[in-house]
Amino acid sequence: MDGLATVFFFNCVVVAIAVLIHYEALYRLAIFLPRLRIQPRFRVLVGVSGVFLAHVTEIWVFTFAYYLLLTWGGYGSLEGNFDGSLLDCGYFSFSNYTSLGYGDIEPLGHIRFLAGLEALTGLILIAWTASFMYIEMQKFWVAGRSGS
Repeated sequence: MDGLATVFFFNCVVVAIAVLIHYEALYRLAIFLPRLRIQPRFRVLVGVSGVFLAHVTEIWVFTFAYYLLLTWGGYGSLEGNFDGSLLDCGYFSFSNYTSLGYGDIEPLGHIRFLAGLEALTGLILIAWTASFMYIEMQKFWVAGRSGS
């Protein structure tokens, strides 16, 4: 495979892993939260904690993907305030996934495609989380008002 085809395939796998992690986290939370024998408002806190951990895990999937692409070489670079460390890859991934984009690290070469996909994936998964938590909060708040 040439460089672009390799990066395309690699990017598809990374995005698929992140989406699967998110799907599984939301699925498991939807089953787990109603079973908790705690006050409904605390179930919401457990849910928020669960989706937070899912997002952090997904960001680290992208972090390792950047690190691998940079280590393998020939797929681009991250320039600017970047020292090549795994932690700097993590910093870039956190700011990119959340679309915060400080701009102090810039992707160059084929790695730009992963950066763009991460921003889009983060936007979609954060929106998915918001809708999931809204639905769960509606269930728990109605249950909480009825005395359960």
